[in-house]
Amino acid sequence: MLNITVYSVVPSPYQRDLFYELSRLSGINLKVLYLEGSHPDNPWPEKPLQPYEEVLPGGYFAWGSSRFHWNWHLPRLNDADIVIFNGYQNTIAQWILNTQARAIPCIFWGERMVGSEQGFKGQLQKHLASGLNHCVAIAAIGSQAAADYQRRYPGKLVVNIPYYCDLSAFAQNRPERPQTPVRILFCGQMIARKGVDLLLAAFARLRQAGLEARLLLVGREAELPHMLAHLPTSITDHIEFVGFQAPEDLPQFFRQADIFVLPSRYDGWGVVVNQALGAGLPIICSDAVGSAPDLVGPGQNGIIFPAGDADALYEALKHYVQSPDALRAASQVSAQRAAEWFPQAGAKRWHDLFQNVLAQSARV
Repeated sequence: MLNITVYSVVPSPYQRDLFYELSRLSGINLKVLYLEGSHPDNPWPEKPLQPYEEVLPGGYFAWGSSRFHWNWHLPRLNDADIVIFNGYQNTIAQWILNTQARAIPCIFWGERMVGSEQGFKGQLQKHLASGLNHCVAIAAIGSQAAADYQRRYPGKLVVNIPYYCDLSAFAQNRPERPQTPVRILFCGQMIARKGVDLLLAAFARLRQAGLEARLLLVGREAELPHMLAHLPTSITDHIEFVGFQAPEDLPQFFRQADIFVLPSRYDGWGVVVNQALGAGLPIICSDAVGSAPDLVGPGQNGIIFPAGDADALYEALKHYVQSPDALRAASQVSAQRAAEWFPQAGAKRWHDLFQNVLAQSARV
């Protein structure tokens, strides 16, 4: 029996689906410990924990967009064969990395790192990240992140293990596409970082060019009223905002769509792209979306455009709105690729990494 202990920040659907499949693997005894049960920005409703999951007592302090966790927990690692953690800005990870990593193989699982902060905060983050040198391996969330970690930690074993989530509900009852008019879907927070302002501008140009399309917005309102304020009713009459939706309700909105768009200025991964793949949608996203190189094949099931380029986004949308055949073909490719992105595939990648790490540790 292989004992795996995971330290994760907060329960989230795109991790828990994968943890569940990992727990079902023969020969794996999984324990998942969360640094907090939820936080104010958590968009997901709380759900009962699995028997292998536990929330640790503790707290955090926020410094700008960063969160540093502390927990009243002394890790009991005598029975752990491998330890995984997906955050290093916390007391537990730092203690394990600096005192236990030589005795117990540690794996960091993370999205690509954001650019360094300036001043003392930047120095602190750099110091904390230096602890990753003690990991036996880094499981990068996406090929972009893998390239980044290979550059930052030369000689370190780096493998690509992205987010996997249960796509079965998204794959059910896929409609014939495209509809008339074509429906464009965005799912996420209505904020500038997600590029919603760019999407609204591009959609307005579509309508002004006489192209029939509707825009469906799903997610927390946030900055949307301000973004919509300058648009005329001739545009907003073709925009539908349905607000935040629970994860189990999302598939019905993906089924209503013909095209999925994620025009973020930055997204570490973007699990909604997984969901769009499961729904069999053509995908348009920026090159600042971490999942883009892994899930979107340009000219096959979608288009990747330069982040912040409103003209390129408009041209990508126009391409699919004007070409039903291209939209239909891209939809079919997404549906085919979705089979490779169920949590069972992710659990197998983890199992393969465990075997690699144990073999590497045995040679030391």
